[in-house]
Amino acid sequence: MSEALGNFEGLLREALAPVEPPADLPLRLQQTLQSLTEIAAEELQDWELSAMRDPRNWARPAAALVVGSTAGVALVLLRARHRPNPPSGPAAVRNVAGRTLRDLGGEARKLLGDR
Repeated sequence: MSEALGNFEGLLREALAPVEPPADLPLRLQQTLQSLTEIAAEELQDWELSAMRDPRNWARPAAALVVGSTAGVALVLLRARHRPNPPSGPAAVRNVAGRTLRDLGGEARKLLGDR
């Protein structure tokens, strides 16, 4: 019984061991989000205003809008997150907040400028 419990604990420890993500995961995630944003933008570009009269035609543009804006926000946050960590302290918090807002604005302008 004790041997089986030890074996079980070893298997459980091995199964729950932390796993390092692949080194290229951030790049792949960024490329996927960029691709989703571009596909959604293309879908919205191809959409015709005359089709808005019929509510049955609203699903695709609405889905493209939701997917595109979600992917765009995630992409902006992902790019802005790759900044070095500043020192801590009360004044540093204000500086970090200002820099983060500037970074988010800059990344959003880059994304919107690509269109």
